[in-house]
Amino acid sequence: MLVLASRSPARAALLTAAGLRFAVSPAQIDERGLEARALGTGAGAGDVARALAEAKALAVAADRPDALVIGADQVLALGSELLHKPADLAATRAQLDRLRGRRHTLWCGVALARAGHILWSDIAEATLTLRRFSPVERDRVLALEGDRVLGAVGGYRLEGPSVQLFERIDGDYFTILGLPLLPLLAALRAHAPHLLEGFT
Repeated sequence: MLVLASRSPARAALLTAAGLRFAVSPAQIDERGLEARALGTGAGAGDVARALAEAKALAVAADRPDALVIGADQVLALGSELLHKPADLAATRAQLDRLRGRRHTLWCGVALARAGHILWSDIAEATLTLRRFSPVERDRVLALEGDRVLGAVGGYRLEGPSVQLFERIDGDYFTILGLPLLPLLAALRAHAPHLLEGFT
């Protein structure tokens, strides 16, 4: 069985669109504690994203030893500072204003685990620049998005009205949505080809 250790609708939609059958079992880990420990050892943003993805995969695999578990997580870096999911729409407005007209980097980690072991992991990077939008434009987009942006680390969704706030995007679309899909599919072909019957 294939299990996605995430409650992200975007990740589930990507796997479904790719023709995969899977169960969803969100991981329960101390993300901020793990992040702090990783940063304390000198880890960069990409390393933190990979560590979070691996920890999520391992946490769910511990409860489901017969399953192949996908863990994934994103880390948003504005320079050397790591940003997190805004708690509410007011925090989302403030975060978007901080990112307005600035380049920032989105790191996405992904991992496969089975029976307490990481079989494979990877990180992918995308660089994004928000345009110099007005407060009216920002609020119009947030009105259209509603609470859906609260689950997004950047306070925006590329697959929704938030795309109107962007000036430039450099990187893989799947990575920005939260799952480096092509490397993951390659790993699944290597470690569990029976899960991709008809595609291998």
